Amino acid sequence: MNLQTLPGLFISHGSPMLALDPEQVGPALNRLSLNLPKPESIIVMSAHWESHALEVSTSIRPETWHDFRGFPEELYEIRYPASGNPQLAEEILHFFAEAHIPAHANSTRPRDHGVWMPLLHMYPNADIPVVEISLPTNMSAKDIYTVGHILAPLRERQILLIGSGSITHNLRELSWNGSNSNVPEWASTFRNYVVSKLAHRDFDAVLDWQSIPFVHRNHPTIEHLAPLFFAMGTGDRFSIVHSSFSMGALGMDIYRFD
Repeated sequence: MNLQTLPGLFISHGSPMLALDPEQVGPALNRLSLNLPKPESIIVMSAHWESHALEVSTSIRPETWHDFRGFPEELYEIRYPASGNPQLAEEILHFFAEAHIPAHANSTRPRDHGVWMPLLHMYPNADIPVVEISLPTNMSAKDIYTVGHILAPLRERQILLIGSGSITHNLRELSWNGSNSNVPEWASTFRNYVVSKLAHRDFDAVLDWQSIPFVHRNHPTIEHLAPLFFAMGTGDRFSIVHSSFSMGALGMDIYRFD
């Protein structure tokens, strides 16, 4: 069987309410999945699994974790029962060992919403094994990029690599009341700068994230931008799958790397 190489993706997963109110990004994720060959497995680095050193989920069937508070009860009833893939997880750990990157197996970690929420729209049948890897807080942007680069050859085996975060993520400045809010200039300027640099293959400018205009206003903490560095490492041809804002300043972009 001739397998088609899958891309690497950066997905802005937005608010947990995306599971109930897909807005524009839910249909975009669904269309994306329909336009790709069905993956054999999926690997996700999520903004919501921060760890000191790199960790890999080796669980056979991770629990669906509702790692948020204060949302409608029906959101907490959602389950995403896709299996894990312990064999692939062990292979990932071997890749990291060969690259002299310390990494550890984790067999108990539940699956956070940075993983299951976008996959709910992409693969609602939950019939594709998923392995989550952590976001190490001791790694630089270039280090995280290297993690994506190390795993990039798995794309040729029809394994989908995803960095799940958000292109902008300042929750204190969002319009939570549901009214249509104009996108503030500081959010659009940041997003447009990143897209321009990626489109011109100036990846170094994005990895130098502290120099991006308005970076601290868009990302008071860096964990939702960092999965982009992982996705950038998976391929050097950049394209935009979807672009929109939610609640004013919450960027919902989806990027593809081939």
